Amino acid sequence: MAASICIEAVAALAGLEVDRLALRRGGRVVFRDLSFRVDAGEAVAVVGPNGAGKTSLLRALAGFLEPYAGAIRFAVGGDTAHEDRFERGTFAGWLGHHDAIKSQLSPRQHLHFFGRYFGKAADADSTLARTGLARLADLPAQYLSAGQKKRLALARLIAMNRSLWLLDEPFAALDVEGKELVRSLISAHCAAGGIAIAATHESLDIPCIRLALEIPR
Repeated sequence: MAASICIEAVAALAGLEVDRLALRRGGRVVFRDLSFRVDAGEAVAVVGPNGAGKTSLLRALAGFLEPYAGAIRFAVGGDTAHEDRFERGTFAGWLGHHDAIKSQLSPRQHLHFFGRYFGKAADADSTLARTGLARLADLPAQYLSAGQKKRLALARLIAMNRSLWLLDEPFAALDVEGKELVRSLISAHCAAGGIAIAATHESLDIPCIRLALEIPR
């Protein structure tokens, strides 16, 4: 059974708006005229076939991709909005296909490093307990299974304490208990005022907005 989840309030992001967004990759338009809005405390499940642009959308929200057309705006209260992609990146925490884990470092060392890097005073032991890694805290990451590495990536996401979670296939490599952990973490993050947007082929099974992408004809 996964440990109970308790996440501190995250930095304020009132919401985000995507306005007639179009993205192009490799000279091909992935999608166009995509518009939606998400407010603080909400989760979004981005669904669609392979090649519909789910990962590209997350990368654009994170500031990794420049829109081909349209705009992405992050609201931080009042009339303040961030459209610059580098500014947007300061609000986003990323969980992708690559775990970005150093094999020589233990889970505890990973969280201490990222805590210092992001200037957060994260409690590594508490975060590892939340993600079911307490007994593996000092084991070099090279000995972790794929599912355990995914749990460590989730622990790192918590330690970053970013308002916006961008999750690319968050259930990949996880067993049934691990998938329930993901759902609990997303629910707790949104309850604390955060936003979670997940590209997934599996149901989030939590209250969320469903955003369906299609391959352009």
